[in-house]
Amino acid sequence: MLQAYNPQNKDIQVFIKDRLYHRSEAKVSVFDSSVQGGDAVWEGLRIYNGKAFAFTDHVSRMQASAKTLAFTDIPSFEFIKEAIKKTLEANGMYHNVHIRLTLTRGEKITSGMDPRLNTMGSCLIVLAEFKAPVFDNEKGTTLITAHTRRNNPAFLDSKIHHNNLLNNILAKIEANYAGAGEALMLDINGFVSETNSCNIFMIKDDALYTPHADACLPGITRKKVLALAANLQIPTVIRNISLSEMYNADIVFTTGTMGELTPVTMIDGRSITNNASTNIFTRISEAYKMLTLTEGETIIEQV
Repeated sequence: MLQAYNPQNKDIQVFIKDRLYHRSEAKVSVFDSSVQGGDAVWEGLRIYNGKAFAFTDHVSRMQASAKTLAFTDIPSFEFIKEAIKKTLEANGMYHNVHIRLTLTRGEKITSGMDPRLNTMGSCLIVLAEFKAPVFDNEKGTTLITAHTRRNNPAFLDSKIHHNNLLNNILAKIEANYAGAGEALMLDINGFVSETNSCNIFMIKDDALYTPHADACLPGITRKKVLALAANLQIPTVIRNISLSEMYNADIVFTTGTMGELTPVTMIDGRSITNNASTNIFTRISEAYKMLTLTEGETIIEQV
């Protein structure tokens, strides 16, 4: 689904490194590592009623990704939380907000690949926008299977939440040309991995299934869904899943911070039955919605 411009975001303030800038002035140097080589890590956060949902999970994952990439200075929880608070306050934001949190290795003294050229410290970017879930979670979305395979750890470990997203973007381009909402990506062995931007689940015979997180990011929303399923005593299986199984599922849905829980109506031209005899998806969706409204790190009071 193509996102539309939201006029509410016309004059937003963006936090970069240590201060706020109007969006028209929010820039990084051409020597920044994110420009030079996609050398940065990122997270997507949602703000519900002044609270950052799964804040600790997201920030911990970003810090872990930065550690894997040998960043020499990684901002603390306190610094990141304060930067987010300043950004939300400056923009009068409280609810229905999405934040793109980026940490670059910082500016280089000259162009080049060597991280030792980065001598000016890392650069935190807090881009907060008024943004509802990007998918129509009532009507759902459609998928096509991409020729582009998802990376496995032998090439570029998907556990690093990095800014080099060309693998996913190439798959998304395939979906765009096919007129589908998203691309379904397979692993090197031909099993389902994830979509170009979301984790994926299927429901069959009143049980919940999701692929191993071998060649995909083990998403935070995915983790929440698995925990909710356990609490709801829904049988859950994590294993290799083939395309044929996806085609014949009762229900397929994707999960992610930006889109929340989105039903899939069609894969490669095959309609997903969305079997009304199972209410597992409804139960999980309602439980997840309640979770977003009751949990989270308080960042800002009502504005």
